[in-house]
Amino acid sequence: MDFDLFLSNISKLKELPLGGINSQFKMAPALRKLYDEKKISELNPKIAAVLVLFYPSENNETMLLLTKRAFYNGTHSSQISFPGGKHEYADVLMKNTALRETNEEVGINKDDITLIRTLTNVFIPPSNFMVTPFLGFIKYAPFFYTNDEVESVLEVKLSDILDASNLKSTQLNTSYAKNIDVPCYELNEEIVWGATAMILSELHDLIKLL
Repeated sequence: MDFDLFLSNISKLKELPLGGINSQFKMAPALRKLYDEKKISELNPKIAAVLVLFYPSENNETMLLLTKRAFYNGTHSSQISFPGGKHEYADVLMKNTALRETNEEVGINKDDITLIRTLTNVFIPPSNFMVTPFLGFIKYAPFFYTNDEVESVLEVKLSDILDASNLKSTQLNTSYAKNIDVPCYELNEEIVWGATAMILSELHDLIKLL
């Protein structure tokens, strides 16, 4: 999608109905589907926020940013995610968490980012986080300055999210499960699954309404 066309649809994007859990569950691992609202509430999950950042490529194609997390001894080591992280008291608002973490992880100045709206909160069972995804954009092709939490950035075409041929299924071993079958996206030769794929699925259904 041309970035000028994307910008012209921002006001409409703000008002369109979200697909919610129905959109998310199209790309949810089986484990996630075992948790209803009551069970999630009983777990009292920690809260976090991520940013789905749109921006133009050098040829004005609409891009969005994903990151590959650095290897570490933890639940989400080396997984593909959006910039973001745990809410801190000083952030006050969840949107400030998304902006702060994006600045820390990939170096984008928060003052350059225009927020559009939130998507539906996503619950992540293995780490017991409830994540609020924010949509936002900048009007230039950025240069990324990553910190030690990020192994690399993935610049993904929005059109690739809309391309059904990128929807796959794969078998994974994780720190908490062995040989699990999961729906996923294959983007830039990386497997994108779990909460990130669930967010992309709701984004896909939202963009399709434009």
